[in-house]
Amino acid sequence: MFRGRHVHNLDTKGRVSIPAGFRAELERQSERAPILTNLKDCLALYPHEAWVDFEQHLASVSATDPRIQAYRRFMVSGAVECPLDRQGRILVPPHLRQHAQLEREATIAGVGPIVEIWDKARFDAEMVHATSQFDDWAMVVGGVDKVGGAGGG
Repeated sequence: MFRGRHVHNLDTKGRVSIPAGFRAELERQSERAPILTNLKDCLALYPHEAWVDFEQHLASVSATDPRIQAYRRFMVSGAVECPLDRQGRILVPPHLRQHAQLEREATIAGVGPIVEIWDKARFDAEMVHATSQFDDWAMVVGGVDKVGGAGGG
C-alpha cells in the first residue's frame, strides 16, 4: 500500500521524482514498469500487475452500457507505461500533464493501492474541500473517523 504525500517539481522535460518509499513499493509489487493514467482531477500511477487486474475487470463488465464504455475509454486510452529512470523519476507525457494541469509543483500522494499525482494547487484545494466535508464523508464510509482514533473530535 502507498501512504503519505510529497511535493516535487516537474523538470523542463516533464519528469517528476517518485518518492523513495513509493519506488520501493512499486518495485516490490512488480518487475515491470508502472502504468500512469488519468483520473478525474489528477493522475494515477498503478503497479503494473494492479493495472492489468484493473483492465481485466473493465473488460469483464458490460460493453453495451455507454457509461462503462466512456469510463473504459477515459481510463485505458490515457494509460502509458512509465518506467522509473536511474534518478527515480517518471516522464509524464504531455497529454497527461495537460489533463492534470501539471506545470511546476506536483503533490505525489499515496492513497492505498495507487499513487496519485496532482498539481499542488489543485491538491491543496481538494484538501480544503475534504476537510470541509470530512464529517459527512466519515459517516458514509461507516464511522472510519472513530476506528483507531483517527479523525476529528
